[in-house]
Amino acid sequence: MPAVLIAAVALALLAIVLWQRNRRLERERYIRDYVWPKGLLDRLGKRRPDLPIKDRALVARGLRQFFLAHLRSGRRFVSMPSQVADDLWHEFILYTKGYDAFCQQAFGRFLHHTPAVVLGDDQQNNEGLRRCWYWCCKEENIDTRQPSRLPLLFALDTKLGIADGFVYTPDCKALAAGGGSGGQCGADLGSGAGSDGASGDDSGGGDSGDGGGGCGGGGD
Repeated sequence: MPAVLIAAVALALLAIVLWQRNRRLERERYIRDYVWPKGLLDRLGKRRPDLPIKDRALVARGLRQFFLAHLRSGRRFVSMPSQVADDLWHEFILYTKGYDAFCQQAFGRFLHHTPAVVLGDDQQNNEGLRRCWYWCCKEENIDTRQPSRLPLLFALDTKLGIADGFVYTPDCKALAAGGGSGGQCGADLGSGAGSDGASGDDSGGGDSGDGGGGCGGGGD
């Protein structure tokens, strides 16, 4: 192959890589700067009347973190770890035209809502939760395998006292000794995870048998 042709192909590939990177950065910026539909946080307040406006705004930050995790994972399946953020997501979906427009701009396609669970026997759910953990930790510069604290999305339900919420703790030793608040250990979510947060061996996580139910998650 002539050197000129090789150089042309290399430049074309570089241009594609740069375009994809810039497109992802544009989508990240869109998600971070997106203005929620008028009245959305009020709707969350009706569903969760004990939450003051400042706490509802914190939930909105958590939902943005979830959307960013989905985008940064390459738009792969991610599970929702927070019940209260899931409540806000439900309310957002009810703004059908606005939600569809948001998805098209943020992801290039519609983000469907699917059930999610804590680490258990289902490989897809496990990978989705671990992937969400990985990217939420990366967002806040937290060590995914030895976290000293929880990323916002995983801390929301406990922080806000959500009775039916998911419970996580970063300290596996305290949890094993009964000194934690119960629920799921954050370090378990990071164990065996690859560069995108997916685990090559989901059997290592275990199931706490606690931590809340509900739904959430995203993917095709």
